[in-house]
Amino acid sequence: MSTSTRTRILEVAATLVRESPDGDISTRAVCEAAKVGAPALYRHFGDKEGLLSAVVDHGFEQYLATKREHGETTDAVEDLRRGWDSHVAFALDNRNLYRLMNSPAMRTPPAAALESHRILTGDLERAAAQGRMRVAPGLAAQMVMSANVGVALMLVSRPATFDDIEVSHRVRDALYATVLTPEAPPGTPPDAEVPTAAARLSALLRQEHGAGLSSAEAALMKEWLDRVANARPDG
Repeated sequence: MSTSTRTRILEVAATLVRESPDGDISTRAVCEAAKVGAPALYRHFGDKEGLLSAVVDHGFEQYLATKREHGETTDAVEDLRRGWDSHVAFALDNRNLYRLMNSPAMRTPPAAALESHRILTGDLERAAAQGRMRVAPGLAAQMVMSANVGVALMLVSRPATFDDIEVSHRVRDALYATVLTPEAPPGTPPDAEVPTAAARLSALLRQEHGAGLSSAEAALMKEWLDRVANARPDG
């Protein structure tokens, strides 16, 4: 009974969020629609924020399931471009849910959002290991996620001004041109520039779990390499 009650509350809340003019819902409306008392809702979700966080995870899980189903290809850069586009497509298909997911009122990031960031960082680390990164994957992930979420929110929240999906493609290409190196001709060493070489070696160290270094040595080495990879050219 407990599981079915929780599921019913969650599905009702997701429907109300989707149908709400502004994406906001009340716990009272959820309880009435789910035919449960307030104590049942609070027992399963803690409070309204806990319920909304669960709604976001429930909806975003469908998007992540699609990403897991597609999996990785051998082309990390193409995976990054596809990831950007699928992120924006999810936002446009789930406008209220996406606004809720990125609302400042959500004090605790939903688990699905954290997993999305981990998937992005993993793709960037693969690109770094292939010698395609100008900066360290951690910094690149922050840059990409900030821009991807920003573009998606504008398309979702300001459709009268941001009415062309081409803006997403242009921002995507401009940002990736900043954090990625051009594809080198066959036979060209992948570490022709110092920042690229540093980002690549840092990613390889992560893949090899330190490559024979102690935990402290590996952590220090990664810190140095990331600092070199992230250094500005005029720094």
